[in-house]
Amino acid sequence: MGFETPGESFPGSAFYYLADDPYEPLPAEARIRSDAAEPATRFSNSAVVAPGQTARPFLARGGWTDLARAQQCLTMAIYYEAASESDAGQRAVAQVVLNRVAHPSYPNTVCGVVFQGSERTTGCQFTFTCDGSLARRPAPMWWDRASRVARAALAGAVYAPVGMATHYHTVQVHPYWAPSLHHVTTIGAHRFYRWPGAAGQQAAFRAAYLGGEPAAVPHPRAHSRAVPAVLAGSDPASIPIEAAIPTPPADVQGPGTAAPTSDKPPASGSVLPAYQRSGQWLDAALR
Repeated sequence: MGFETPGESFPGSAFYYLADDPYEPLPAEARIRSDAAEPATRFSNSAVVAPGQTARPFLARGGWTDLARAQQCLTMAIYYEAASESDAGQRAVAQVVLNRVAHPSYPNTVCGVVFQGSERTTGCQFTFTCDGSLARRPAPMWWDRASRVARAALAGAVYAPVGMATHYHTVQVHPYWAPSLHHVTTIGAHRFYRWPGAAGQQAAFRAAYLGGEPAAVPHPRAHSRAVPAVLAGSDPASIPIEAAIPTPPADVQGPGTAAPTSDKPPASGSVLPAYQRSGQWLDAALR
């Protein structure tokens, strides 16, 4: 065997050649109950998701560009929001994104949902799109892991434990909107919520995905035209001052200006006497 051949072994290599124990099913009374039959996880303090409260499989439509952009945006959301989470935690984040795509209250594209509100410095729907996290270069191993979860979700995989959840937050914070929503479950470091009443029922998630994905980048920042206040101790001359638009005289009609009364172009200014003969011969004999 390999571990018995000189040069093809290392300390402990014999353990890699041990035969697997034969599979023997447990007695019926001692079988372990699967989480697949019970959507609630062992880390959840919520009730099991009721029948009819599971999201429908995502049905990808559109061209290859749409699919590539959706894959990119969903991977970004999973990576920056739940890179260190378990597979369950990452699948839960992906399901929230796709639940929003299917809800009429949100954009009808994956990238539209992920980057909603990214033009603002605060108030973006997914924090990583406006807090500078995108400046960090993704770690290839963790990015590939998030990409696999995104690919499965876009291929129709549904993560039932989060049901129709459209919101989540980390367990370290308590946002103001949390009491107004219905808590679904807690998975890893995130608490998941759905809309109360009819808005959180499966029937409300009726928007069909038609493609048309925007670019997988944040929206341009919206800048205010208002002049910022002067900081304490700063030089007032540093305040940007907009040039005032001169008011046309009363005798000028319309948006244009009066035409010059001379055929010559308007003078650019006076010339000093020392330079008035510039370009002329100083001595007539040299002509």
